[in-house]
Amino acid sequence: MRGARAGGGGGGAKKIMAKVTPPRSGYWRRRRLGLLVLLLGLLLLYRLRYHWGALTPGQLSTRVLGLQAEKEYFQLEGYKFVILGGSLHYFRVPREYWADRMLKMKALGLNTLTTYVPWNLHELQIGVYNFKSELDLEDYLTLAKDLDLWVILRPGPYICSELDLGGLPSWLLRDPNMRLRTTYSRFTQAVDKYFDVLMPKVIPHQYKNGGPIIAVQVENEYGGYNEDPSYMLYVKEALLSRGIVELLMTSDNTHGLRQGSVAGALVTVNFQKADSGLALLSELPADKPKMVMEYWTGWFDHWGDHHHVFSEGLIDIITALLLKDVSLNLYMFHGGTNFGFINGAQDFETYIADVTSYDYDAPLSEAGDYTEKYFNLRQIFTTYLGQTLPKVPVVTFKMAYGTVHLKEYISLWDALKFLQMPITSDTPINMENLPINSGSGQAFGYTLYSTVITSGGTLASENHVRDRAQVFVDGKSVGFLDYDNLELNIPEAEGKRKLSLLVENRGRVNYGLKLDQQRKGITGDIFLNDKPLRGFTIHPLEMKTNFIERLSAVDWAVTPQTPTVPGFFCGLLRVDSLPYDTFIKFPGWGKGVVFVNGLNLGRYWTVGPQQTLYLPAPWLHHGTNEIVIFEESKAGTIAEFSDTPDLGGV
Repeated sequence: MRGARAGGGGGGAKKIMAKVTPPRSGYWRRRRLGLLVLLLGLLLLYRLRYHWGALTPGQLSTRVLGLQAEKEYFQLEGYKFVILGGSLHYFRVPREYWADRMLKMKALGLNTLTTYVPWNLHELQIGVYNFKSELDLEDYLTLAKDLDLWVILRPGPYICSELDLGGLPSWLLRDPNMRLRTTYSRFTQAVDKYFDVLMPKVIPHQYKNGGPIIAVQVENEYGGYNEDPSYMLYVKEALLSRGIVELLMTSDNTHGLRQGSVAGALVTVNFQKADSGLALLSELPADKPKMVMEYWTGWFDHWGDHHHVFSEGLIDIITALLLKDVSLNLYMFHGGTNFGFINGAQDFETYIADVTSYDYDAPLSEAGDYTEKYFNLRQIFTTYLGQTLPKVPVVTFKMAYGTVHLKEYISLWDALKFLQMPITSDTPINMENLPINSGSGQAFGYTLYSTVITSGGTLASENHVRDRAQVFVDGKSVGFLDYDNLELNIPEAEGKRKLSLLVENRGRVNYGLKLDQQRKGITGDIFLNDKPLRGFTIHPLEMKTNFIERLSAVDWAVTPQTPTVPGFFCGLLRVDSLPYDTFIKFPGWGKGVVFVNGLNLGRYWTVGPQQTLYLPAPWLHHGTNEIVIFEESKAGTIAEFSDTPDLGGV
C-alpha cells in the first residue's frame, strides 16, 4: 500500500481524503446487488464447461507444476485457477486470533492469503532475529496450510504496508551514505544476511515442497521509486539463489508499472478506482493472467485527519473483475493494529503520521467483526464460485469493563533513574546513531536531550527536530518544536537552567522518495540566539516491556490533583471472568502511549480521528491487569473500557 491513491498515485504531493458521497437507499443497493449476482450466476453456467479441479492445499495430490502464468489465465497443477486473495498481516494480529481471521477469510469465499514480511520487526537489532509469538512466520504459514489456504508471500525487503520505514530496519540509516532500495553495497550486504536467515524458514513452505506458498513477490511497487535499474534484478536473484522456486510476481500502481517489472516475474497491478484500475489492466500483456495484487478495500488514517471509508463502487468493480475472471487480492481483508510504535507516515510536502488503528475500513474490522462490506462480498463470491461457503464463525464478544482510576503516578524526571545510563555528547545524536542496542541505535519511541543554558531568547530547531519535541526549562514545559513550529521563545532568567527536549519519533515515512531522510530525534544543531547548543545528556526512552516492568516494581506516589507531566500513570483493571476484547477511551487526556501488562498497545491523541484503542482479549488475563499510561502534556484521571470502537468522523 502506498501514500496516495492510484489515479493520484504514490508520487502525489498532496494529502488525499476519501470522497464521501451520500449512500443510496437500501432498496437500490439491494437491487443493484441482485443484478450483479444474476450476472455472476450466468457466468457460472458458462464456466461449468471448464474443469476447475480441487484446488485447496488439502486436496491436491501432486505438487509438480505449481502456479503457472503461461496462458491468459492461471493454472495450478494444470487446472484453470482464479486467485481470490485477501491480505492479512500476522504482525498486526494477536497470534491467538490468527485462526479466527483465516476462517473468516475462508467464509468470505477467498482461497488465498497474502502477507508481507516485516524485516524491521524480525531484525530489530543487527544480527538478532525474532520469529516468535506474533512474528512466528513458520507457524503462520503452517496454519494457513492446515486451514486450506494458499499463500502469496511478499518478503520485501521493502514492503511499504504503512509500516515504519516501509519495513526496513532503522539501523540501516546509521550509515550516512545509505541508499535504500538500491544496489548500494552496504544495503545489499544487509539484505543478503537477512535473506540468509529468512529464506530457509520459507523454503519448506513452498508449494513444490508440500506447503501453501504458490507465489512470491519481488520487492514492492518499485516502479514508483525506481532509483536503480539494477535493483529489481538483484532482488530476484537473491530470491532464486536461496531456493525460491514458485512463480514470481511484481506489484505496482499507476506510477511505474513497467519500471517496477523484472524479466521472469508476472506483472500485477494495484488500484481502487475503476477508471485508473481498468486502464492499468489494459496495459498488461494479453497472453498472461491478469491480477490485481492490491484492490484497496478502504484506506488508512492519519493523526489530525478524518477516518477514511470507501464503499461506493466497490462491489461494482469487484464484480466487473470477476466477470472477466481477473484474479484479485483484497488489500486489506483485515487490517489489524499498528501495536506499539510500528506505524508509518507520509511526506508529500507535509509530514503526516498514521494512527494506531489499521482498521482500513476493511471487510473485517480491526477487532475481527463483520461489516456490511463483508456480507455483500460474500454474496458476490458465493455466486461466482457456485457453491455453498463455510458458515461464518461467531464474532468474538466485546466487553465494556467500565472505569479504571489511574491512582498511582511517577513523573518522567523521577523515572529517568530506572533507564540505562545516559549518553553524553557535545552535540546532539540522532536516534539511529545512538550507541545502544549492540550498535543498532534506537528504532522507536522518544529521546530526551538535555543541556544547560544561561540565558533566554530564541530557540531555533533549523528543522532538525524529527518529529515533535516538547521543550522544558527546569522541568516546566514552555512549548513545542515540530515541522510547523521551528522557533520558540525561552523566557529570560538568571543563572544556569536545564533545557530539555523530549523528542518523539512519530513514525518514519513508509513510501516515496524520502526514505533515506528518515533519521529521527535531533538530526543536527539546535540554536539558542543563533549559537549552537553543546554539552548534551541523552536518555533513550524506547518504552520497551522490560522498562515498564522495571518501573512497575518501584514505589509510585499517589496521583496528585495536579500532576507534573510528562509522567506515568497506573491503574488496575479487574477481570473476573475469561477476558474479552475491549476498547479504551481517554477522557481528559492529551497525547501519549498505553501499556497493558507491560505490552505497548499504541498511541492515543485527542486530535483524532481515532478516539479509542483496541485491546484484544489475549493481552488480558483473569484477575488484576496493570494499565500504565505515559502522558506527555495533559493528564486525566480515568480510562474507560467500552465494547464499541470510535475511529472518528468520516
